[in-house]
Amino acid sequence: MPHERTHHGDTVVDDYEWLREKENPAVIAHLEAENAYSRAQTQHLDPLRKAIFGEIKEHTLETDLSVPTRRGSWWYYSRSFEGKQYAVHCRAPIGDPDDWTPPVLEPAEADNPAVQGEPFETPRSSAPQGEQILLDGNVEAAGHEFYSLGSFTISEDGTKLAYATDTVGDERFTLRIRDLSTGSDLDDEIPNTFHGAVFSPDGAYVFYTTVDDAWRPDTVWRHTVGTPSDADVAVFREPDERYWVGIGLTRSKKYLVIELGSKITSEAWIVDASQPTGEFRVVWPRREGVEYSIEHAVVNGEDRLLILHNDGAVDFELVDVAADDVNGRRTTVLAHTPAIRLESVDAFADHLVIEYRRAGLTQLGIMPLNADGYGTMSELEFDEPLYTVGTTGNPEWTQPTVRFGYGSLATPSTVYDYDVADGRLRTLKQQVVLGDFDQNRYEQRREWAVAADGTRVPISLVYRRDLVDPGTPAPLELYGYGSYEASIDPGFSIARLSLLDRGAVFAIAHVRGGGELGRGWYDNGKALTKKNTFTDFIAAARHLIDSGWTSADRLVAEGGSAGGLLMGAVANLAPESFAGILAGVPFVDALTSILDPSLPLTVIEWDEWGDPLHDPEVYAYMKSYSPYENVRHGVRYPRIMATTSLNDTRVLYVEPAKWVARLREVGAPALLKTEMSAGHGGVSGRYAAWEDRAWELAWVLDVLGLAERPPA
Repeated sequence: MPHERTHHGDTVVDDYEWLREKENPAVIAHLEAENAYSRAQTQHLDPLRKAIFGEIKEHTLETDLSVPTRRGSWWYYSRSFEGKQYAVHCRAPIGDPDDWTPPVLEPAEADNPAVQGEPFETPRSSAPQGEQILLDGNVEAAGHEFYSLGSFTISEDGTKLAYATDTVGDERFTLRIRDLSTGSDLDDEIPNTFHGAVFSPDGAYVFYTTVDDAWRPDTVWRHTVGTPSDADVAVFREPDERYWVGIGLTRSKKYLVIELGSKITSEAWIVDASQPTGEFRVVWPRREGVEYSIEHAVVNGEDRLLILHNDGAVDFELVDVAADDVNGRRTTVLAHTPAIRLESVDAFADHLVIEYRRAGLTQLGIMPLNADGYGTMSELEFDEPLYTVGTTGNPEWTQPTVRFGYGSLATPSTVYDYDVADGRLRTLKQQVVLGDFDQNRYEQRREWAVAADGTRVPISLVYRRDLVDPGTPAPLELYGYGSYEASIDPGFSIARLSLLDRGAVFAIAHVRGGGELGRGWYDNGKALTKKNTFTDFIAAARHLIDSGWTSADRLVAEGGSAGGLLMGAVANLAPESFAGILAGVPFVDALTSILDPSLPLTVIEWDEWGDPLHDPEVYAYMKSYSPYENVRHGVRYPRIMATTSLNDTRVLYVEPAKWVARLREVGAPALLKTEMSAGHGGVSGRYAAWEDRAWELAWVLDVLGLAERPPA
């Protein structure tokens, strides 16, 4: 059905734009027909899919629990139970107020957890004394095909829980408040909220955000606990369509903070949290191109605001100012250092924790607060050549330890407590991998490809030592993303073992547009330099081929969302370099979407991609790479699998639907799989997610020629 659009004197005829009509029965019928076709074309993989699902299940400790986190008078943690899709959120009372060591809890033997008002099916001797079930995701999800938790926050006195759920997949959450003394929800019910909510420290109010018609979080609301939602007060509304808003607390609970951000500019407003109905005041008024975030610290008894900013500091610097004179004298805490990207700062009563990047890897630094102010930062050191580290579970202002998570492509996720006073490191828990697993079988490596402009592009690899001989071409999956300064860091995956244990290599191309090598790495892969993302990925693929890691007929590329744009682009630019391309919720009709400001997120995205609606140069540049626009006859495309979800509000289902229709028109072997009851993150529930990943991995293994090979 030809549909014309004209911009900057250029007329485009789009034959598949009709697929945007979500309510049209013909569109739904088309998607269902595509699903049926994909099932028929991959039916021979059913046994392999079942085998991979079984492998994921057999490697996973299904009945397990997280490391308890201390907050107030309670230890908080979550449990998973064999046969149950969703987590059960729990707490247990703290026995000794001076005890900062989390209790060692053993996984329960019961098949099912307790739910509100019901007993356990079998006794759980492993449950700590006084355990309380706060929220059972399995109960909340009952009767729904989809379930997602968007907020989960406890009041400071531990008496109330604010939680928000989405049962459609469109990321519109209904916020509710639970009285934890009775386990019953209050009458408060607030529909159509966004991710995240926060109690005021006195527990009398809940702050939350809502979105506008373009799915942009634009308004912060204050809700009085125990009152109808129609009496809620809008405390801040942002009219500029380039900005999103959020609400939170400093770690000290001293200030409520409203954060505003476009892709290139930030602004923060604060109010003393003891006066939650007071007027917020701006910290630094927004200035185009200046980004900053704030944290509160007490230094020598004085309230200071720590400000991490990029004003004249590409990779950011950390300064502090007096909290009551934010425009007064600045003290430099950490000066800007090129190639060391400062990412965040957390303030504790006696120290700061700094997260940053150097040489493509995440780092953690500890800086003491002493009588002279800020001490010297010390860096935590790790032995592996590739790894990912970051703080997690540190809610208390006065805690003497820093908790962080660590993992690598070979090492399962591990939680540590670091004692700031004596430097001791305590292992709290490592992800259990059941079955015949030995992490020493797996080798990690870092390779460097050279792009056409001479830029060196890092590649992270992992493989089985006994199954892969470096220099001898092996089946290989190459993953990429490369947008929004998001870094694809080396982390562990149980599902990935089904690839590695069949002799495949897994690799990540850390292409420009991501944040692995600092802000410049991002800036040189966005807007009018976006093509660097695509050519970097192609350079990585060709390096792996030329150096003997793989061959073009044994190489599958994978990426999702903006990484799906990368997949569509390389399919057009270098189809001969890949045997297959797996594109998840792919942003492949980028020009059409970014031209329409009525679509979700479009105006916000102009700082990332450029504004093709008003700028003819950006229009021409995006048209030259947008995957849907550049599908062409006469090209021998690799096998392509696109996956999407009907209720996705970030990348609409219509983009991959149009792309696959156009690919098939030119004879490409393309398939489309649409989840009819899910959103951007795909299906909900861990077993459903395992089945989904098994479906994808079976297709990948088939393309790699490993479908008949059992795991070693």
